[in-house]
Amino acid sequence: MSKVKVMISQNEEFTIGVEEEYQIVHPQTRELRPRAERILAQEAVGDNVTPELYLSQIEIGTPICHTLADVRGELTRLRREVVRAALRDGSRIAAAGTHPFSHWEDQLITPKARYVGIWQDYQQLAREHLIFGCHVHVGVKDRELAIQVINRVRPHLHTLLALAANSPFWLGNDTGYASFRTEVWRRWPMSGTPQVLASRADYDSLVEELVATESVTDASKIYWDVRPALRFETVEFRVTDVCLTIDEAVMVAGLTRALARTCFEHARRDAPFDHARPELLRAAKWRAARYGLDADLIDVEAKASAPAAEVIENFLGFLRPSLEAHGEWDEISALVRETVGRGNGASRQRAAYAQANSLEDVVDFIAAETAKGVA
Repeated sequence: MSKVKVMISQNEEFTIGVEEEYQIVHPQTRELRPRAERILAQEAVGDNVTPELYLSQIEIGTPICHTLADVRGELTRLRREVVRAALRDGSRIAAAGTHPFSHWEDQLITPKARYVGIWQDYQQLAREHLIFGCHVHVGVKDRELAIQVINRVRPHLHTLLALAANSPFWLGNDTGYASFRTEVWRRWPMSGTPQVLASRADYDSLVEELVATESVTDASKIYWDVRPALRFETVEFRVTDVCLTIDEAVMVAGLTRALARTCFEHARRDAPFDHARPELLRAAKWRAARYGLDADLIDVEAKASAPAAEVIENFLGFLRPSLEAHGEWDEISALVRETVGRGNGASRQRAAYAQANSLEDVVDFIAAETAKGVA
């Protein structure tokens, strides 16, 4: 929920930036602990690490990236920076969409005007907003085409969510969801998948109406799953949980950019596209949040249910020309198939719990996966 920090070059299309929100946990109790200010005060922590709504959260945002190797390198560098800073503070860092058992009632808000304002405006929704996401920014400097990209990516967002689902536990319980973060987040009045917009002028008019009616103070308070960024020439994707591992984060970033590139090219050619009904998109997103990869997903364009692996293979097929044209097919297809084979973050968290029926062990597992390759 912080302001956009990922800067995108003004002169290039399809640059990329990634934001990840992390948990700060106590190494013994494994509970969340309010140490963000202490970690951020360390000299070794740079400007790409920032606070979030709660003092038990911390966020990283990569600089401008041009290749997936750039993304991997920056995520590795920033995870290492935060993990080491937390260790110096006597804490650990964990990347999951929810904490397995810490309660929102025990958290302290970050004392910044922006967060205090959110707390005052949204009340109980803000108090329970103990969730952690991943945002991917893709540079699209043509603001009109950016709106058309947003229109066209809508039927595919739930597939990204299913692959990245990483929040099965909430307040000490298995929720039965792969991404319970999605269910916590969907209650906010400006969240969800946007409807089709006719043009940039249509979007600007909507923002003006929302501001005039005091529904939002500015466009940054429109928390859609995909939106035009306020300060930079990017399309911002906000649908997924934060990923356990760097590999999965690179997978999500690569798929997201390929989706944006593909839809950009289709929009530029004015190719026809599916104006998917919002009810069907809500159903598809709920199914992805509920089951992740463990049951059928909805193929929005086919208007049918199909096994998750089949829907994901179709999604890969849709993106393959873009991925191959940019030399990314081998890496991204391998990461996707590995995730389908071994399970997403939610499945692996549940497997960790099953070994000892211990949510503390789940936190240890999350922290170990978060630090893999960066320690």
